[in-house]
Amino acid sequence: MKKVLIITYYWPPSGGAGVQRWLKFVKYLREFGWEPIVYTTENPEAPVLDHSLEKDIPENITVLKTKIWEPYNLYKSFIGQKKEEKINAGFLSEKEKPGMAEKISVWIRGNWFIPDARKFWIKPSVKFLAGQLKKNPVNAIVSTGPPHSMHLIALELKKKINIPWLADFRDPWTNIDFYKDLKLTKTADAQHKKLEKEVLQNADKVISIGETISEEFKNILGKQSEKFSVITNGYDEDDLYKGEIIPDKKFSIAHIGSITPSRNPVALWKTLLELVKENSSFGNDLEIKLVGKADVSVEKSLKEFDLEKFVNKISYLPHSEVAKLQQQAQVLLLLLNNTPNAKGILTGKFFEYLSVKRPILCIGSEDGDAAKIIRETTAGVTCDFSDSKKMQEEILKLYSLYREGKLISYSKGIEKYSRKELTKKLVEILDKVIN
Repeated sequence: MKKVLIITYYWPPSGGAGVQRWLKFVKYLREFGWEPIVYTTENPEAPVLDHSLEKDIPENITVLKTKIWEPYNLYKSFIGQKKEEKINAGFLSEKEKPGMAEKISVWIRGNWFIPDARKFWIKPSVKFLAGQLKKNPVNAIVSTGPPHSMHLIALELKKKINIPWLADFRDPWTNIDFYKDLKLTKTADAQHKKLEKEVLQNADKVISIGETISEEFKNILGKQSEKFSVITNGYDEDDLYKGEIIPDKKFSIAHIGSITPSRNPVALWKTLLELVKENSSFGNDLEIKLVGKADVSVEKSLKEFDLEKFVNKISYLPHSEVAKLQQQAQVLLLLLNNTPNAKGILTGKFFEYLSVKRPILCIGSEDGDAAKIIRETTAGVTCDFSDSKKMQEEILKLYSLYREGKLISYSKGIEKYSRKELTKKLVEILDKVIN
């Protein structure tokens, strides 16, 4: 059986979106003739812990771990945060206003820790893995980022032993939505872009989660190249709840996952308030179900539009319980970042939404990658970030069907997004890399 070394920062019991993609690939790789070997951290700074994910780790798999030093304890001390508190991703803040210490810390993060705070793991990892690969050779290596330090580990291994290398991007690098928030100097910005280009040039294959990101990477190199491929995120049929599903009695609009400032759908909150005022039965039936952390700006908006009494807030659920909640929801709310890179955003939870076959209401770019898949699969509707009129029309259609007991999803053709099918596609690329 062919062997592949996978370099990933996120691995169970770390929870959240970052761990799902490669956990699922690893789960199915053996079925296609590849033995995965995972290299990860022994002591990561994980946003959440989710031991339910450990059930997907194949038996007798080799997981190599080394310790990492990260500056997060210094960061927490500097901003007055307790050591045991978790750091939120994507500039999500649960405080009213970030203090001066936090603003300084953001500047330091962007300009001193390039490409990210895991940079101190690069040299020791290269040394450790070079020794491991000499004793136990593999056919290929994979790096998955962010954090993009994982790609730099693979880059150095490529230089040392010239091993076939596939770089996987779950998010963009310099075009990620919060890149501008890092307050980069010209020198730091140039360094980020230099490293990004070096990874793209030296990797034998580059995978990204959507067509838009893939095209952006091609443009960085200034040429079309066969080395770029798209493998979206997906869903795992094993995650679906197999027991009896009793739909929510309320007209529940459920969002699963964190809501960062750029995902706060102010136009939607305004639209819901108008519908509540115009239709008393709508107000009696409405439930806004938010599962995951929400930025303080979201809390302020819900209060401003007097929607707090309709909100059912659940801070975090283990992944094993999320599918049942999604299957019970009347409507699944997909919020995309209202940022310049909105077209390319394809979150992992979107494909889980597809799998449970409940109507999707997407607030995002109507010509983006997610909107395209929603149209292809007839899984729901996309409304532009500020199109209140369309939001009202579509929500009323959904509500009318709910009142008639006919609110179902007519999605089709989602099978190609199953984790097993996507792993098959990955293996085809890995086979090309080694040949």
